[in-house]
Amino acid sequence: MTLATPTLHTARLRLRPFADADADALFALHSSAHVMRYWDSAPWNERARAERFIAMSGRMADEGTGARVAIERACDGAFVGWCGLTGWNPDHRSASLGYVLDDAMWGHGYATEAAHAVLRWAFDTLDLNRVQAETDTRNVASARVLEKNGFVREGTLREDCVVNGEVSDSWVFGLIRREWRPSTMPVAVG
Repeated sequence: MTLATPTLHTARLRLRPFADADADALFALHSSAHVMRYWDSAPWNERARAERFIAMSGRMADEGTGARVAIERACDGAFVGWCGLTGWNPDHRSASLGYVLDDAMWGHGYATEAAHAVLRWAFDTLDLNRVQAETDTRNVASARVLEKNGFVREGTLREDCVVNGEVSDSWVFGLIRREWRPSTMPVAVG
């Protein structure tokens, strides 16, 4: 089952399927030790990783397992980062949310806005009942993005990752359909 990757528009952002031309910006994003400091994988050291990520994003859509979108500012087309749903399971009506933003874009509410747009699309289109997300317990800003979108912290996975050679804990967040409160902020699809 194919899952069409959407193009979404918010007041300040355009979320769209990845293009090959995004490889340089994506590599810059994922090769930043600062941006990736809470991830459970090392920063990228070869541009080919970005090309594989873009290809995998297309395969996820073709296989119907998820949708990842590139985020760009509507005013100037600047690459902000990406947001997406993975592990979509239509039988369980569940998926996992993830996102990464360029550090120059932090603190402007873009992650919250992008995640909200993807969640709104997902709840409206995929008949989801549950979306899950995880974040390193030291990444308070990411936890705040999730909370602003209605996620509830459900627990802690103790010592579940090794981040930059250091054992770390992760918080598990969940958002279920009956608790989803879409904002009145318009999100246009197309």
